[in-house]
Amino acid sequence: MYDQPFSDESHPTEPGFRIDPVLARSWLLVNGAQYERFAPAARSHADIVVLDIEDAVAPKDKVAARGNVTRWLAEGNSDWVRVNGFGTPWWADDLDMLAGTSVGGVMLAMVESVDHVTETARRLPDVPIVALVETARGLERITEIAAAKGAFRLAFGIGDFRRDTGFGDNPATLAYARSRFTIAAKAAGLPGAIDGPTVGSSALRLSEATAVSAEFGMTGKICLTPDQCATVNEGLAPSQDEISWAKEFFAEFQRDGGEIRNGSDLPRIARANKILDLARAYGVHEPEYSDDPDHVPAPSDTYHY
Repeated sequence: MYDQPFSDESHPTEPGFRIDPVLARSWLLVNGAQYERFAPAARSHADIVVLDIEDAVAPKDKVAARGNVTRWLAEGNSDWVRVNGFGTPWWADDLDMLAGTSVGGVMLAMVESVDHVTETARRLPDVPIVALVETARGLERITEIAAAKGAFRLAFGIGDFRRDTGFGDNPATLAYARSRFTIAAKAAGLPGAIDGPTVGSSALRLSEATAVSAEFGMTGKICLTPDQCATVNEGLAPSQDEISWAKEFFAEFQRDGGEIRNGSDLPRIARANKILDLARAYGVHEPEYSDDPDHVPAPSDTYHY
């Protein structure tokens, strides 16, 4: 399901390349009612394209949007689809439409209980489900949702969550919620959680928001336009300093005989391996290390599977 539909010459940094959803950073939402946007999205820098037939589509346009998705998938594409939440008038029809298609996975809106995930998984067996948690009720049950059969990753629906709770958008205000997502995902053995989108066209604001996502251990972020994807991908990939630190650490370790020296070596080995593995997966250039083992400070342990 996650094999890349590109030649061996394709590269993770090229537009249109799809990253394994386990590692995907940028999750680009595309209005399902606007078919003309599908192909440009597919050629973008998005790690994952998500055709949106939920919030982006008015009730009167739901049927047309499903038709667009069916047409796109029938042409051999395997992008993801954000479907309407369990209990809405459209949920069952959305899943019936997707059954038997080449859909890569679904992002299930407004998840508030385990049943929302398990019932969706029952109707779409073997299709990975990103559980989009967007309410206080959902956050209170996030540990159980993460452990539900069929749950693949968690995603934070910031806009609806703020509407539900009255919270502002300050990172300190949302710190508790983001922490809950990361801890629940880790405890359930899931890949890192996906943070909500940043509204607006400010590149600086998006870069700062992506840094917040990384600080809270979130390894993906929803994008609203194709031009947001490159910034998110860069912000959620290992930095040059982190790659340099990892390579320099291993060089120092080998110079000291390659034997465990103290209690900090094993966690540093694990961290360095994660950084270099992710750099390769994302096609990030790995700089030559220097001879000075203290050249780069150790990074925080943000990256995890």
